[in-house]
Amino acid sequence: MTDDEDSLFSGVSHSRTADEVVQQIELLILDGVLRDGDRLPGERELAQSLEVSRPILRDALKELESRGLLVSHHGGGTFVADIIGQVFSKPITDLISRHARATRDYLEYRRELEGLTAELAAQRATETDKALLSRIIEDMRRAHAEAQPEDELVADVEFHNAVGEAAHNIILLHTMRACYRLLSEGIFFNRKAVFSLHNARERLLEQHVAIHDAILAGDPEAAKAAAQAHIDFVMRAADESARAGEWGRVAKLRLIRRDGSRGTRTTAPSRTETKP
Repeated sequence: MTDDEDSLFSGVSHSRTADEVVQQIELLILDGVLRDGDRLPGERELAQSLEVSRPILRDALKELESRGLLVSHHGGGTFVADIIGQVFSKPITDLISRHARATRDYLEYRRELEGLTAELAAQRATETDKALLSRIIEDMRRAHAEAQPEDELVADVEFHNAVGEAAHNIILLHTMRACYRLLSEGIFFNRKAVFSLHNARERLLEQHVAIHDAILAGDPEAAKAAAQAHIDFVMRAADESARAGEWGRVAKLRLIRRDGSRGTRTTAPSRTETKP
């Protein structure tokens, strides 16, 4: 068995069959330990970690590929497939992106999920989960202090993913990851625009800290309330951002019209003028 206690993979017991290897890797994907795009160790290293022969490992990897959980690139290694993005099919994401009212439905849906997830995290978070949440909050604070909104946005998604992991419910975990994927891709609304609103970055940081503090304190009710208050704020900010964007669009059109007509505008004939 490997001496590396930090290895993701452990020696296969019992009969050391391909099925046992398949099950171990499946569980790592199901539990969110292995994420889409993660590269598996090389064949020799992985076989040693799992304590199986390389032919058994190859059979297991082939089975996982046939199930759509892994993808292999010739000469480039084996990777976890993009299974999260498939929770919402492309036709439905395209449909959602074309209809603005889906944004409020999405945020309403997230409000309930975020509340439940934070509530469970406050009850179930391990010391490792709490340490990760604290580390992400520090990254968020640093990015905020250094006026790095892009880094703040990255930390924002990482924080919510970490809360989902701390809830230790695999259905919630993968559902929330699918939601964040759509959000990161700008399907529902422009997160950068929300961040640019007056005082929004300060408020968002405070809200994330409140969720963090409640989870670390083991207070489910406070964690749920803080998570839902956060989404309530995002809903208001998204509405304000959309209005501001529409106002900006209309103002620009008016300016274009005004500049384009300058010098060419003629006075409409008076009603009292007599036609020739």
